[in-house]
Amino acid sequence: MAVKDVTERAAAAAVSDELVDAVVADAAEGGVDLLGPDGVLTELTKRVLERALAEEMTDHLGYEHGDPIGHGTGNNRNGTTPKQVLTEIGAVDLDVPRDRNSSFEPKIVPKGARRLERFNANIVALYARGLSTRDIRSELKRMYGVEVSPALVSKVTDGILEELTEWQNRPLDSVYPLLYIDAMVVKVRTDGTVINRPAYVVVGVDVDGRKHVLGVWLGDGGEGAKYWLAVLTEIRNRGLEDVLIVCCDGLRGLPDAIEATWPQALVQTCVIHLIRASMRLCSWKDRRTIVKGLRAVYTATNAETAAKELDELDDQWGNRYPGMIRVWRQAWEEFTPFLRFPPELRRVVYTTNLVESVHYQLRKVTKTRGHFPTDQSALKLLRLAARNITNKTGEETSAPAPTAGQEP
Repeated sequence: MAVKDVTERAAAAAVSDELVDAVVADAAEGGVDLLGPDGVLTELTKRVLERALAEEMTDHLGYEHGDPIGHGTGNNRNGTTPKQVLTEIGAVDLDVPRDRNSSFEPKIVPKGARRLERFNANIVALYARGLSTRDIRSELKRMYGVEVSPALVSKVTDGILEELTEWQNRPLDSVYPLLYIDAMVVKVRTDGTVINRPAYVVVGVDVDGRKHVLGVWLGDGGEGAKYWLAVLTEIRNRGLEDVLIVCCDGLRGLPDAIEATWPQALVQTCVIHLIRASMRLCSWKDRRTIVKGLRAVYTATNAETAAKELDELDDQWGNRYPGMIRVWRQAWEEFTPFLRFPPELRRVVYTTNLVESVHYQLRKVTKTRGHFPTDQSALKLLRLAARNITNKTGEETSAPAPTAGQEP
């Protein structure tokens, strides 16, 4: 049985139906709201927390309140200190017990803490959904009736940076049969100017067919082999010793870095990106016919047949669209590896579209931002969202092939 299920059952057992009925009945009889700053739940939370703090004090001192055994021990209770904490149901005013030696260190409401952990977790959860600082403050005011400062929201979200660094550097499996590398664009203020920056996402498919986001890196668009070698070396140092196939979008310097990191890995250029690049270089009225010709190239039985189909396409359209043919010839060495595989495996390795579902979820949390003020803020949100994706159950990795006459 999962730990969460055990915890939920224990909580349900601790709160009987009779207790709930009594609380609701007393609230109704006294005309008191269940929720809100002066509601029953707020008062109940206050009493439960104060009772827990009193028990912690008893455990700390070693004797019950009023027990004569405490005389002469050198330490005893010394009244209470008022304190307001933010909880999931709003602000709660507590009377925190203190001891004469000031050695009491409460655990349920630690010294200096003004927010319970679940309250902080709710702020992080709202931030992970892409809400801005202003939106988070409004949502907290709506849910809990408390005002929090922008600095508080930033402080809480910055508190997860260490966790995100650990996630980015977590150990990986020794082998991932498939690795996908693709980029999405985010706007980041850089040197006083808001510019488009590529956020590179690396997704690995493990031996069980589950996909995992291995990490997110922010580039400036001018990356070369040196940059990619550093990224791939970082991934290798986290335990990834071997990769069978790496599917990517012809990023400059990436094939050389892959060969240096995993010499036996096959580098496969994303066919969908090649088709899209081709469509940008031809007239709209000719696209349907050209797509049929390209389909004959990337569905050929082998590399030799694909070369013949490309030559025929060149004879037909090369004079009108030389750039389109050049796109395929320049990427030929990285395009052909998947043609040696059976059709079932080709569907998995010929495109980086597997990453699109990850990008979709990342864009959901970034689309509400006009731009990010710093690189750190961009990486913080992207890695938080990517970590949440990784923590979910993996999905099937197959991707459908584009149909003739339809731009993928």
